[in-house]
Amino acid sequence: MSENNSTLQENLRGLSFSFRIARRYLFSKKSHNAINIISGISAGGVAIGAMALVCVLSVFNGFESLITSMFSAFDPDLKITVVDGKTFQDNTSEFQKLRKLNTVAYYTEVVEDNALLRYKNKQMPATVKGVSESFEKMTRIDSIMYDGNFQLYDGAFQRSVLGAGVAGTLGVGAHFIDPIIAYAPRRTAKVNLLRPDESFNPRPTFVSGVFAVKQAQYDEHYMLVSIDYARDLFEYDKNTVSAIELKLKPGVKVDDAQKEIRKLLGEKYNVKNRYEQQESFFKIMKIEKWIAYLIICFILLIASFNIIGSLSMLIIDKREDIQTLRNLGADNLLIKRIFLFEGWMISVVGALVGIMLGTIFCLLQEYVGIIKLGSNYVVENYPVVTNVADVALVFVTVLVMGFLAAWYPVRYIKVRHHLND
Repeated sequence: MSENNSTLQENLRGLSFSFRIARRYLFSKKSHNAINIISGISAGGVAIGAMALVCVLSVFNGFESLITSMFSAFDPDLKITVVDGKTFQDNTSEFQKLRKLNTVAYYTEVVEDNALLRYKNKQMPATVKGVSESFEKMTRIDSIMYDGNFQLYDGAFQRSVLGAGVAGTLGVGAHFIDPIIAYAPRRTAKVNLLRPDESFNPRPTFVSGVFAVKQAQYDEHYMLVSIDYARDLFEYDKNTVSAIELKLKPGVKVDDAQKEIRKLLGEKYNVKNRYEQQESFFKIMKIEKWIAYLIICFILLIASFNIIGSLSMLIIDKREDIQTLRNLGADNLLIKRIFLFEGWMISVVGALVGIMLGTIFCLLQEYVGIIKLGSNYVVENYPVVTNVADVALVFVTVLVMGFLAAWYPVRYIKVRHHLND
């Protein structure tokens, strides 16, 4: 045990000695000024690469956060759908228990299907989404209203709220006098070949408002109506739904509530959080983020090649010092550590400077807004979110690349010494 402790202490002393000499070599004046210049260029290249990595990852985080906030105005905290089929009954004991859960703030019934919309001489296919009264409280629909107000029934007439793209295609706005007619195939009747028009179920609705999520999948396809209108249009009974949307109480963890509801309903139902509801979209964003990360890492690796040149020239410049260390009893491992530490320190200096500059720039953009997009965009300032985990990832990436760049020329010392022997 004592032998192991003495060996460990000896190794630590060797590392400390190697680090001190490497630090002295890095910051001391060399006999050839070109070595200082190349070392500075090496650190500068690493700093620029690290700064670019921090900025690019932060920009992707900013766009992801922006789009998530847009979806959160329309998507529920949790959405329940059936695994097999299109609709299901929500008057079972499981759903009665679900309504009474302490974690659930609002329970919204949804009937959603495709229909043909016609306004005067214009028509288009759209997704008609019928929702119960709690939908307005469950979402932040008021925050994305573009025209008019959110109203699905005024006591006399059925009303609807259109996506901005749907309203533009039909040429209709809030509180227009003429109604929109929605057509859906009759489920309970056979097709009449002599009168095909009688195979459809037409239902009028008056437009009360227009919403804009700023996402094409909603703005250009959706029409919100009352659930009674949707059930009448698609010929469903009062207990039939295509989905149940839930808003959780403040402070409730989505993951915990999701596990609880899955356990309650069983495997016949899908229970999806906001990320899972837009899973394909967010996966694409993640893939784009990591592709950009890999591309900049490749550029950073090329910039790290300067470390190879810098260390190679330093090894040549310090030949006399290397020979002196050998005469004093230093072995190849000790000498290798000295120059390995120096190459690594060049990377560390570049990483720290680049990460600091990148973080400062991103924080200024996030809270002050240096780069403007203009008034025609969703947000005025270019979206940026600085993430501590991404900053740590950049630092580790630079350290790994710096080690690989320093390791290659250091091997030359061992080979050269072997040849001299």
